[in-house]
Amino acid sequence: MSTLVELDRLDKVYATGTGDVVALDGITLAIDEGEFVAVVGPSGCGKTTLLKILANIEQHTGGAGILGGKELGGNRSGDVGMVFQKATLLPWLDILANVLLPVTLKRRATRQDTAAALGLLEMVGLSEFARKRPHELSGGMQQRAAICRALVHEPSLLLLDEPFGALDAMTRDQLNVEVNRIWRETHKTAVLITHSIPEAVFLAERVIVMSPRPGRIIADIPIPFGKERTLDLLGTPEFAALSAQIRRFFEVKAA
Repeated sequence: MSTLVELDRLDKVYATGTGDVVALDGITLAIDEGEFVAVVGPSGCGKTTLLKILANIEQHTGGAGILGGKELGGNRSGDVGMVFQKATLLPWLDILANVLLPVTLKRRATRQDTAAALGLLEMVGLSEFARKRPHELSGGMQQRAAICRALVHEPSLLLLDEPFGALDAMTRDQLNVEVNRIWRETHKTAVLITHSIPEAVFLAERVIVMSPRPGRIIADIPIPFGKERTLDLLGTPEFAALSAQIRRFFEVKAA
């Protein structure tokens, strides 16, 4: 299995009017093709900054980063699909047109593009909603459509920025199962940013733990549950033990 993402002592420093702010400090990380990695850490630790660097929304200020054998930076939008905290579907377009947006922003969609988009909607159970507008779908359905939009141009890397944080617990659990299935069926490399330790343990093959700012990697924990995950996993002692192991990194010690 080849490595898709290689980060070597990667830094991100923001210049402000009151001095430099170090967001990321010496991030070294390798992610193999087809792997699912989750990143957890306290608010402000640089998780989303790291995701934005991988998405080419932000540029790193030190160290080196490789995606698919090429240096991070430049015009790399075709390499990455991103699912945001909110679905951000355009309300005046139907669901099919929203899914096709990454294609139509660059060129005219072909029959093959439309067939691919419809295939993705079928995979997530939304084929009958292809001609509906976003407001006619529930929040969970909108996020499913957003996942289809992120995958329609066949990116090598799928980035998920706390995509289910605004949903109720039951819908979130169901979508976690759905994301696991989509990942297994599409064989994509995926990186998830989340504040939820159980979500990270449920979805990922590895959980990367980050320190408070400046963000550093303080643990890289393998998750030994195989690729297919079901909700039954949540009630097992092994799941509880791994979640507790990760949670201990964030416990505040009494003085």
